[in-house]
Amino acid sequence: MADQTTDYGDVRTFDTFPRLLAHNAATHPDAVAMREKDFGIWNEYTWAQCNERVRLFALGMHALGIRRGEVVGIIGDNRPQWLFGEIAAHALGAMSLGIYQDSMNQEVAYLINYAQARIIIAEDEEQVDKLLELTAECPCVDHIVYCDPRGMRKYKDERLMSEEELVALGKKAGESEPGLYERLLGEGSSTDVAVLCTTSGTTSNPKLAMLQAGPFLDHCSAYLRADPKLPGDNYVSVLPLPWIMEQVYAVGQWLIARTVVNFVEEPETMMADLREIGPSFVLLAPRVWESISADVRARMMDATRLKQKMFELGMRLGMKSLEEGRPSRLAHWILFRALKDRLGFTYLRSAATGGAALGPETFRFFQAMGVPLRQLYGQTELAGAYTIHAADDVDFDSVGVPFDNAEIRIDNPDENGVGEIVARTSGMFLGFYKNEEATRADVRDGWMHTGDAGYIKQKSGHLVVIDRIKDLATTSGGARFSPQFIENKLKFSPFIAEAVILGHERPYLSAIICIRFGIVAKWAEQRGISFTNYTNLSANSHIYGLLEEEVRKVNATLPEAQRIRKFLLLYKELDPDDGELTRTRKVRRGVINEKYADIIDAIYTDRGSVHVDTVITFQDGTRSRIETDLPVVDLIPGHGGGATEAQLPRQRAVG
Repeated sequence: MADQTTDYGDVRTFDTFPRLLAHNAATHPDAVAMREKDFGIWNEYTWAQCNERVRLFALGMHALGIRRGEVVGIIGDNRPQWLFGEIAAHALGAMSLGIYQDSMNQEVAYLINYAQARIIIAEDEEQVDKLLELTAECPCVDHIVYCDPRGMRKYKDERLMSEEELVALGKKAGESEPGLYERLLGEGSSTDVAVLCTTSGTTSNPKLAMLQAGPFLDHCSAYLRADPKLPGDNYVSVLPLPWIMEQVYAVGQWLIARTVVNFVEEPETMMADLREIGPSFVLLAPRVWESISADVRARMMDATRLKQKMFELGMRLGMKSLEEGRPSRLAHWILFRALKDRLGFTYLRSAATGGAALGPETFRFFQAMGVPLRQLYGQTELAGAYTIHAADDVDFDSVGVPFDNAEIRIDNPDENGVGEIVARTSGMFLGFYKNEEATRADVRDGWMHTGDAGYIKQKSGHLVVIDRIKDLATTSGGARFSPQFIENKLKFSPFIAEAVILGHERPYLSAIICIRFGIVAKWAEQRGISFTNYTNLSANSHIYGLLEEEVRKVNATLPEAQRIRKFLLLYKELDPDDGELTRTRKVRRGVINEKYADIIDAIYTDRGSVHVDTVITFQDGTRSRIETDLPVVDLIPGHGGGATEAQLPRQRAVG
């Protein structure tokens, strides 16, 4: 491993983001640092070009009056300008605050006001519209810098400034005061708070973790020792940059290992762009891995019978070889070689997932394919992941072993060794911004109390994460279960997008399930089943029959006390905009329990269906009334079977 890491940046000498970038520009000026696809063309930026753009961004913001200790907000999709703006903020001694591009106005206003951000770097017209609508609510914002000029001519707001105007200000400031940027870099310190990173906010508004430059870079170096990347390795940045793990991969590791970060043209072109690049390593959220897995199997529904047979044979051989701890040459040649090429995974040396648990079935699917997928575990407060599987030591039930800069212990273990996971790393946060009470609640004696339940395997030292402690549940009969574990099993089905397991202090387990609309719609079309929209399709008796079969498959893998007895298909998808999921797609169980209380109560009665009469508001502001009856399927023999036409009487959607 030593020969791979000797060319890494020295994070003790170059201990802030802009210093490390300037060092890369000085020592490798013409090497490619990043690419962005625009109108079908991959445009390259060298390290020297990146450093110069950051310098001009910083000088431009300095000319606008942004000073040490202030906050620079950034909102939009992953683009080079995001990194330029973020590192430029750090060069000024300011803190960067990333805001998810799909955040609703209320969320954006909360974060801007809480951080008192005076300047916002916005990607395009869509984000500018959002910010201008908040003018009265966010009086602290003095400047809005937009990066994409398309559609911006109609705006006259005096706070607006284009990226090029900011750069022009920077050039003027640099000419009038030579050496200013270098002086600003010299004033920076490794102890400066560089990034305000939002927590997931599963129970309330997100908190802002204060991450210092030096400790964050040191933690990224420890990650690289556990999972090395090489200068010039390609990475495709598709996960939101406000998320801590994208900060690790697309910013920290990029600067230290001098990898090449590639930005896709649009989220919809991700898979095609990823295939063009052929990345050396990828980081994808569990929902993305689940979506890819589901899409592969859905495409086989359209394939010829011969191809379906070859797929089944290849998967069977691959799974068998995986259990035996060896690759299958035959499976590689008849299936996996072409499939990996199709997905853009041919050149992968490392693949990771984190942010939430990934179901073991999905994990095995990619491992059998030959994708070197490994599970991560960590928290925003500890600078992201601090455990990972070794390449030759993957355990599907665990999240691997700690990095060499991390310590883990289990507090208050029960008779099975299960307790709260408590950890600390060299990249540990300074505390929550403007919230000392929350900091004291989570950090005690220098250790972060994660709120997660888990245990450490004695022989291997692997950490096993079960669920959030507050989410672990017990039926009224005393059977303990992890909702997340069962939900992940359900989501391995290509037909299930989301699932919420119920049953705490109830006599048995039930599930609220959301169909994966695109794939279920294709299944229905192939069978001549007519439908008009999501609500109509999810209430169809044939779809209930299809999903009943999927739930029964999962039940067959579970202990009897943890099997799902009843389920229904929700009339809509769970959505972060409705507060039902976090921006990283974690279920907000409190919101679900409150919002769907009537449905949940009805499930635990002898009623065969639940009547729903509600109004849905879409992103564009339009509203639609949904009136339908949701059949409740009881899977226990003698208590009713799958949904029937008689159980699906009336349904009306009124715009």
